[in-house]
Amino acid sequence: MERKIDPGNFRVASSETARDVNRRIVLNLVRKHQPVSRASLARHSGMQRSTISAITEQLIAERWVVEGATGHLPRGRKPTFLHLNADRAGIIGVDIHPDVTTLAVSSMDMRILAHESMPTGRDPKDFIERLARRVKDLMRAHPKSSYEGIGMSMPGRVDVASHRLLFAPNLNWSDVDFKTPLEKLTGLPVELENAANACALAELWSARHGEGVSNLIAVTVSEGIGVGMVMNGQLVRGSQGITGEFGHVSLGMDGP
Repeated sequence: MERKIDPGNFRVASSETARDVNRRIVLNLVRKHQPVSRASLARHSGMQRSTISAITEQLIAERWVVEGATGHLPRGRKPTFLHLNADRAGIIGVDIHPDVTTLAVSSMDMRILAHESMPTGRDPKDFIERLARRVKDLMRAHPKSSYEGIGMSMPGRVDVASHRLLFAPNLNWSDVDFKTPLEKLTGLPVELENAANACALAELWSARHGEGVSNLIAVTVSEGIGVGMVMNGQLVRGSQGITGEFGHVSLGMDGP
């Protein structure tokens, strides 16, 4: 599929950009197929074995990936299998609902190490301050991991460009900046996503029965109804960030 390039607004990809993209691809392939050999990574990615070797050595040096058992082949060099380093990084997950917010600590291989809950409250500023304290408490309680970031599932519309919660109808919150104050208070990068979109991404990345599935629709039903759409392995947001939503569509001209 071709994508039109705006000749008045574009950035040329550098060699560093290409290396970073390839590195992310290899790390994700290790996550998806672990335990996996370097030869298998080359087959899955289409990269040269020398490129795979250089990238995996860098990932091992940075402790993202560790070597495990050695395989057995009838001939040739025995493969060494690679795994994600479960001790390298932890992710803080935050799932916000109108009454209760759930916090979880996850390893890189998506194992939940701990979880707890807290009241959400109605004032977003107070909530952000309380949330930051709970996040820091979780990090202190699980010091084994080095934490890479916070992912937040929001019950409302999130603007991808500004990283702000534009509107959460069930919370009556509008135009709230979670990212800036939370990053300042916790020292961790923060990513926000609409709850249904986050559900669709979680299904795409972690579901074993979804192996090879690149198109899916996730429908979330809780305080409201949300839809997350994945097409060709990519989350579909649309120009306004609400593609696929049908939770507040009026069916009758004079209906609710």
